[in-house]
Amino acid sequence: MTATRIVIVDDHPLFRKALNQALVTSLPSAEIIEAGSLDELTTTLAADRAVDLVLLDLTMPGVRGLSGLLFLRAQYPEIPVVVVSASEDATTIRNAIGFGASGYIPKSQPVEGIRMAVRKVLEGEIWVPPDVDLEGQSVEAELVARLSTLTPQQVRVLMMLGEGLLNKQIAYRLNVSEATIKAHVSAILQKLGVDSRTQAVIAINKLQSGDWQRNAS
Repeated sequence: MTATRIVIVDDHPLFRKALNQALVTSLPSAEIIEAGSLDELTTTLAADRAVDLVLLDLTMPGVRGLSGLLFLRAQYPEIPVVVVSASEDATTIRNAIGFGASGYIPKSQPVEGIRMAVRKVLEGEIWVPPDVDLEGQSVEAELVARLSTLTPQQVRVLMMLGEGLLNKQIAYRLNVSEATIKAHVSAILQKLGVDSRTQAVIAINKLQSGDWQRNAS
């Protein structure tokens, strides 16, 4: 029987170690892998996509808000992702589930609560705090739906637009031609229903800001 493989993605080593220990106690046969950034995670997944669950923090270097989740769901749709964050904002939780997260665990949960939530997700359920109503309305619902249509590469381009990079700089980072980036930007504008890259940046900034950006760690 293949061991369950879980990747913890958080830029705080102490939290990674604490979560690792909590899961090892609950799932002694599991293989727990740690990553300190989204880049480390993508390197891990590029080497072996046989991962049963990713536990993802919302805010790390190069990643803000739900943009990291958006990228992972686009790039690796077959791998369940659970957000583990300090933010307990109900709108953020609903948006995370709207982007395809398999669960949302606040860091304030007691250790046994985290263990139980992870077990539920591994069993195929979606877990959120019991006091969160997933049927509640979110003003970002339409934006969430539009962003979810972007391809993995379009998500990366949009994230870099949010950093203020020019097409030439993005092309250099992604090792593609500037014409390719222009085509991606045009597709992004069409999918988001906006007329300019400035409006696209406003959209990604909405995704990367709000209560989850102020409260998450």
